Amino acid sequence: MYTALRLQRKLKQRLKSGEAEIVVVSPDPYMTYQPFLPEAAAGNISPRHVVVPLRRVLDQCSILIGQATAIDHAKRTATLRTLAGEEEHTGTVDLTYDELVLAPGSISRTLPVPGLAEHGIGFKTVEESIGLRNHVIEQMDIASSTRDPAIRDAALTFVFVGGGYAGVEALAELEDMARYASRYYHNIKADDMKWILVEATGRILPEVGDVMGKYAVRELRARNIDVRLDTRLDSCEDRVAVLSDGARFPTRTVVWTAGVKPHPVLANTDLPLDGRGRLRCTAQLAVDGTEHAWAAGDAAAVPDLTSDEPGKECAPNAQHAVRQARVLAENILASLRGAPLQDYRHAYAGSVASLGLHKGVAHVYGRKLKGYPAWLMHRVYHLSRVPTFNRKARVLAEWTLSGLFKREIVSLGSLEHPRAEFELAAGGGRSHGGERNRSAGRSSGTDRSEGTGGGDRPEGTEGPREPGKA
Repeated sequence: MYTALRLQRKLKQRLKSGEAEIVVVSPDPYMTYQPFLPEAAAGNISPRHVVVPLRRVLDQCSILIGQATAIDHAKRTATLRTLAGEEEHTGTVDLTYDELVLAPGSISRTLPVPGLAEHGIGFKTVEESIGLRNHVIEQMDIASSTRDPAIRDAALTFVFVGGGYAGVEALAELEDMARYASRYYHNIKADDMKWILVEATGRILPEVGDVMGKYAVRELRARNIDVRLDTRLDSCEDRVAVLSDGARFPTRTVVWTAGVKPHPVLANTDLPLDGRGRLRCTAQLAVDGTEHAWAAGDAAAVPDLTSDEPGKECAPNAQHAVRQARVLAENILASLRGAPLQDYRHAYAGSVASLGLHKGVAHVYGRKLKGYPAWLMHRVYHLSRVPTFNRKARVLAEWTLSGLFKREIVSLGSLEHPRAEFELAAGGGRSHGGERNRSAGRSSGTDRSEGTGGGDRPEGTEGPREPGKA
């Protein structure tokens, strides 16, 4: 989005005259600002304000909602699967181009853990973050209404796998939200819930440094969060999380945030890849040894010119991706004019992480902050980085209102099955989906969120499409 936005500004007259055309292919009509996903899951920000609509921002570009399945750069052709193609049953379409920019990002990196595909929940999209929020509140509803202690304990046990930004911030924000929500349940106390963080290495949040990482562990454990370092998830079959240290936790919630991997479309190209499956790129953000092909972000292995360590590459994070996009756009324009290209170089500024409301850690330009100052820096930084003034104003307004009024504790899980109420009425009271007999705003007390897709759906119900698929 950032690359297209800069090209749109620089090629304004050529776009109007039809001399140039910018086509953006994306599986979703919006860009997700991922650092705000934990706050969206906690209800601090509306889900609509975590995303930026592409058609509004890129009003001079052609937006094509679809997914690239293969790229033949030798023929300058991208094979696409679009929404219209699925409806018309016409299969894929080919799109020709002159210059190619690949920035598909990354997807969740899963491991062959038994039961993970059936019961795991991801945390990379806005749909997953809101689904997880609804799921956590529904588990509290289940625990509040059951008389079976085993079901209650499993419902109130939440296991997060992965001690990076996504796992720690998601757990911290949701624990904060659930702790606040428990005051409105007559038979659930905050201490009844078990929150478990599983990390395979010896520390969490490595980006903020060892000192701040240890502080984050102490802060989480002070909130009765069970942080297990040097521990792996061996299995989550039959709704029982089995850890490598021998611990077993019956649970209805396993959130997987243990790393990412390059988007699979990269493997279906004729472009050079490194050992990790990312595109080999030069410091000018061109695909190595290839003309008219460019890349940035998680998909690109870009040499870090600011590092003294030979062979080091830029970290796959938003701090680099946004800055790479600007250089990439300028280099595309320079190549069209025959002008020299500029190298991308950016010294890593540091990292900030939220540990819940008014709590955080930061390591920025060599300075270490913790607690409220770090949390405030986290909010200020990301508010300055979220695209468009519209989104900045809306996010700031929501933060202001959330500080003046009570937190939202409403679960809108029925949004995942919007036709259930109508189908129930049209079926004359027929139960759909076996044990699930769900109507809008009401729950049968069974778990519909066993996997990232939301579990079984009533017959004929149109559930949300899978993240990353059109």
